[in-house]
Amino acid sequence: MPGKSMSHIRKRVVGVGGIFFKAKKPKELSDWYRKHLGIKTEENVALFTWQPRKSSKRVGYTVWSIFPHDTSYFHSKKRQFMINYRVKNLDKLLAELRREGVRVDRKTENLEYGKFGWVTDPEGNRIELWEPPLTNKAPEPEIPSE
Repeated sequence: MPGKSMSHIRKRVVGVGGIFFKAKKPKELSDWYRKHLGIKTEENVALFTWQPRKSSKRVGYTVWSIFPHDTSYFHSKKRQFMINYRVKNLDKLLAELRREGVRVDRKTENLEYGKFGWVTDPEGNRIELWEPPLTNKAPEPEIPSE
């Protein structure tokens, strides 16, 4: 919307929580990223830490993870990527998205490292929404293999 003010748009997504993608040989690809780009991985997962400007004591994570090519976690064999977005109030956002006609997965998860929900965009891409826990330091997330 060039030239128009976008101040009326509510901020729903507050950051990227993770980037997940499939590989036929996850271990070999993980090794390639380590060797050539310096991404240190453990079990095909890298955690990039960051601190919000307002609270230097709080530590956040952006997850980068390689999944097996046959994973069902993306809900589609055709989709190679899934992005996880950080949100402030998952339950409220999912309710709003349902009212707007967005395809929202019925399942949500509430784990020690946050709440998770999923939506699907109009082109069939599964999107993971994550509300981090309110604690000052979130435990490092465990990435499901499926």
